[in-house]
Amino acid sequence: MTAQLSTDQSPEAQHVEAQLPEDQRRSAVFVAERPWGQFQQFVLNQHCTVKLITVEPGRRLSLQKHALRDELWQVLDVPLDVQVGERQWTAQVGERIYTPAGSLHRLGNSGTQPGRILEVAFGHFDEQDIVRLQDDYARPETDRG
Repeated sequence: MTAQLSTDQSPEAQHVEAQLPEDQRRSAVFVAERPWGQFQQFVLNQHCTVKLITVEPGRRLSLQKHALRDELWQVLDVPLDVQVGERQWTAQVGERIYTPAGSLHRLGNSGTQPGRILEVAFGHFDEQDIVRLQDDYARPETDRG
């Protein structure tokens, strides 16, 4: 049995791990091998909030930012459209995305099946902290959800 930091060599995963603070880099993407397979550990003994987010086909979240938390996303089911800062791409299943506090970010689904991400938010989680810059659903700039 071995334990190691994720060895995913994709540029996106390397980019995520390079941006994480050292203490989070050691615990946020920990992989442990077991006789029955493996597990991934996303956080250890830190103040965080964990969410499972589902994005329906043809839908997207608002272009938003927040000041009080960083987020680590892992794409679970189908490729999803991601924007972090000025960079936009299609994130593949298994890919991890890091969104630092204060960065613009958006998640969307241009596919034909619902897609999910696991989100680990580091820091103080408060839906009131969301500032929307663009929203397809005409919600107020600082409305919840």
